[in-house]
Amino acid sequence: MSIFDSTTLKAAGIAQGPVAAAAETRTKIIEATQAAEDAVLSPRDPGAFPHDLRAALAARLATAGGEPALAERYLDKAGAMVALADPARDGVAEGFGTVVAFFDKAANRTRDIAAEDISSLQAEGIADADIVRLCELCAFMAYQLRVVAGLRLMKGEAA
Repeated sequence: MSIFDSTTLKAAGIAQGPVAAAAETRTKIIEATQAAEDAVLSPRDPGAFPHDLRAALAARLATAGGEPALAERYLDKAGAMVALADPARDGVAEGFGTVVAFFDKAANRTRDIAAEDISSLQAEGIADADIVRLCELCAFMAYQLRVVAGLRLMKGEAA
């Protein structure tokens, strides 16, 4: 796979030109970013969060982060969970209200996460390892959104 097939470069619209040349000098970073994406979005052991749910949550953050191209890539993998990709939905109707509330809070108000947020997830039967997985997905998406925005800025586009 070429680095130009990676989600990050595709979402930023990097395929040629000076930014593409700069990206080629950072091949290991782009490859590591793709590996991290694969690990958090489609791990061999997804725990309590199947791949389609992870994709829906990733699309949700990409949409909220103003990256429609990135959101579209994840929406394609959201399957039956696609409704959760809509930041206007709270996830209650889909049975993931507590998960979506935590995910949104972790993404948008990280410093406000408190012990009771974790307790709420545990009360829903979510194991500690799955809470960590959820946080990993959120953290990766924050990173990827910033990289895509930075690449767009390098191209001269508004972020």
